[in-house]
Amino acid sequence: MSAIHTNYQAQGSHMVLKRSAGLGLMSQNPLSNFTIVVVEDHDDTRRSLGIFLGRLGANVVLAKNAFEGVEAVKTSRPNLVLADIKMPGPDGFEVLRRIRTLGPAAGGSVPVIAMSALVKHSSARMLQAGFDGCLPKPFTPDKLLETILTVLKG
Repeated sequence: MSAIHTNYQAQGSHMVLKRSAGLGLMSQNPLSNFTIVVVEDHDDTRRSLGIFLGRLGANVVLAKNAFEGVEAVKTSRPNLVLADIKMPGPDGFEVLRRIRTLGPAAGGSVPVIAMSALVKHSSARMLQAGFDGCLPKPFTPDKLLETILTVLKG
């Protein structure tokens, strides 16, 4: 197993991508033909996620707040949304509520994965709120891809 070091800076920590036989992170494009909206207020984290997902073949739409995120769902009709929970203004729970009010024909049934560094936002609470998956921060690139693929497979 070889390690691929990247220049990603995400909330003060670097990401190390490890090539694994199971995921084959860098040897294939497991997210090709998928559009993913990333709703994240931290610039570095948002950009890092965009770069990483793009390298895995995804078409990535970046949004820095709830308003941009919901608009991105309306206009790009993604296969998946990654939403940070703690953001200034409307939070990730509100992003989910606003997406669900769009209705299925306008993208309202898109799967949404919550991302949170807050312990009080337990996985069970996020799933009960209607999220399709959750990623406790910090997470590894392998865990990110595993969660995305699990949710996309439904």
